[in-house]
Amino acid sequence: MFRALALAAVVAGTSLLGGCALSPFSFLSPTECMTRVMYFESNRSSAEGMLAVGTVVMNRMHDPKFPNSVCGVVGQRNQFAPGVLYKPMKEGRSLALARQVAEQVLAGARHPGVQGAKFFHTQGYSFPYTNMHYVLNAGGNSFYEKR
Repeated sequence: MFRALALAAVVAGTSLLGGCALSPFSFLSPTECMTRVMYFESNRSSAEGMLAVGTVVMNRMHDPKFPNSVCGVVGQRNQFAPGVLYKPMKEGRSLALARQVAEQVLAGARHPGVQGAKFFHTQGYSFPYTNMHYVLNAGGNSFYEKR
């Protein structure tokens, strides 16, 4: 019940404690946040794509320009799929795979092809910027470093 109230507070942009500072993601564990970003941001049947997305989250978490927690990174505005932290996850097999890969990433697994990349976009899109150095295509996404 508390989780449902906390989720409603996040969506409404309010605090359950009325003026007290409550992180909108404090009710989610790092595993839940990582599972959700992998589920919504990668091809849901691709463990490789999920691992790559998780690697980007961890790369960001270890960069002082980004929040220093998994949920903080995943919850940043306009960085990941809209609703990533509150939309329902309905595909059971995909959810199980995302949870499994999330646990692996949080235990230290990384996709070697991602290297130090902290950004990705849907594969097939192209942008005219010269500072995008692409390192990997996986799970329907193109991963890149900014130079």
